[in-house]
Amino acid sequence: MIRVRTARADDQSFIHALGIQSALDTISGLRTTKATVAAQSFDRLLEFCKERLGTVTFVAEQDDQRAGFLVMLTDVPDEPTQLPQGFIAYVAVEERRRGQGVGRALVRAAAQEAQRRRLPYVSLMVGSHNHEARELYRSEQFGEERILMTKTIDTGAT
Repeated sequence: MIRVRTARADDQSFIHALGIQSALDTISGLRTTKATVAAQSFDRLLEFCKERLGTVTFVAEQDDQRAGFLVMLTDVPDEPTQLPQGFIAYVAVEERRRGQGVGRALVRAAAQEAQRRRLPYVSLMVGSHNHEARELYRSEQFGEERILMTKTIDTGAT
């Protein structure tokens, strides 16, 4: 059974550890970076989210153990419309628990929170290489809206 709840202070070490562990997975093959740099990027994102008053963090538990988390901003307007939105800043599920409904439960909790707050949109970004996550979001009625395209430039640096 999967249960989603609002994160507590004692969840912070779990959130940080899983975020660091999954940070490199969020980067496509077009970009190269070290795990330490990806971890620093996650830390900066988490710090930014903590500073926002409208941040909501959920933790999913499966079999009474933490299995994943989701961080959603609710106080950053939608860029093109300037309407309020829920923006899912990060989702992570323990590797051994993927494909078991943990991510789906977290995304549904975020959508329910957005509905409760009367936010007209829930948005997120996902790497084009992350086929499993993209399929999950599609199955939860997220539609593709923008495509980020990247070209690698040879700068001569090694």
